[in-house]
Amino acid sequence: MAITILPPVVEDVTPYHADSDDSMSGADSDSDVEMSGVSRPNKKPRTGNGKISSGIVTPGEIVTADPKWMRGHGTYMNPLSTSIIATVAGKVQQTNKLLSVHPLRARYIPEIGDLVVGRIVEVQSKRWKVDVAAPLLAQLPLSAINLPGGILRRRTSADELQIRTFFSEGDLVVAEVQSVHQDGSASLHTRSLKYGKLRNGVFLAVTGTGGSGASSSSVKGGVGSGSGSSAAAASSGTGGGVVRSRRQVWTHTTANGGGEVDIILGVNGYIWISKHADGAEAVSSTTENVSITRMEEMVSSSIYSSQNDDVPPQTRREIARLTQCVRVLVQGGVRVDEDTLTDSYEASLQVDLEVGDDEEEEYGQEGREYLEGAKARRILELTMQGK
Repeated sequence: MAITILPPVVEDVTPYHADSDDSMSGADSDSDVEMSGVSRPNKKPRTGNGKISSGIVTPGEIVTADPKWMRGHGTYMNPLSTSIIATVAGKVQQTNKLLSVHPLRARYIPEIGDLVVGRIVEVQSKRWKVDVAAPLLAQLPLSAINLPGGILRRRTSADELQIRTFFSEGDLVVAEVQSVHQDGSASLHTRSLKYGKLRNGVFLAVTGTGGSGASSSSVKGGVGSGSGSSAAAASSGTGGGVVRSRRQVWTHTTANGGGEVDIILGVNGYIWISKHADGAEAVSSTTENVSITRMEEMVSSSIYSSQNDDVPPQTRREIARLTQCVRVLVQGGVRVDEDTLTDSYEASLQVDLEVGDDEEEEYGQEGREYLEGAKARRILELTMQGK
């Protein structure tokens, strides 16, 4: 016995009544059944009232039934109707006549020129596979890195045999998106002194939609380079991701004798906070008339090292304070950028001054380094003042 699969029934359409009599329409319907075995519904879409769903929509929910709107990302239109249906859970965004649904949680979508922080997950013969929080692993070709000594030449089989000496599994790298393939995977490069292996710091992952700014994020702890850098404790909350259109790499001068700290905000939602690396500055200060190639020769001898440098306790304490400020912003639903992170750091210093012997019951007895509970709420309040 043959099995007949009937087409799905669309709820928001009404049957179309032709001008001809019922007998003719019935004959046509019978003939369709005899020929194909499946009756084709002759229906006319119903026009909507122009209203657009507000708030958060869920997959399968009708955003609007008005035919004047065009569908954008995160939506779907049934061929048998004019209704725009949401395919992801998120908020509806309107751009002129275009309707799109911005997802609450989504993977990072690479774009050319993005600065990303990634982790090496696989070493192949001529390339590395890098996790950049995208749907597919990114590729870092051997030809897209600077070889030790600043040599600009073709990569040979000898370089392929030594590929694991440059980057190995578990190493963290900062790179730039060079190209995006048709399948959505990205190709990275590190042909600059500001890119390369990351050491002497703490890794944080602000999950969500990365640079596009989700309304749900979390902070996860991780290990730095393969040599075992400092780790950050896991936490969760509702944050806004990393802002794409702001400065992503800068050096912050900390208080309490911590010195300078480098901060890297990857567009993909990965954050790196480490001790300031002054290797290039030391070279430029000792040699006044030095070429760029010579500078790379003097600096690149240590850029692929997996050994962490000696980080003073004061610097470690301030790095931990900055990582906790990121957690406070994420838990408060604030998007992370240079301004918000700097303001939250200054607010944490101010809260430390407010804490005294009489306020131990309010803030707890965990010490000045503890930035949770009432202190986190106070830091968030000071950060958002005047914004």
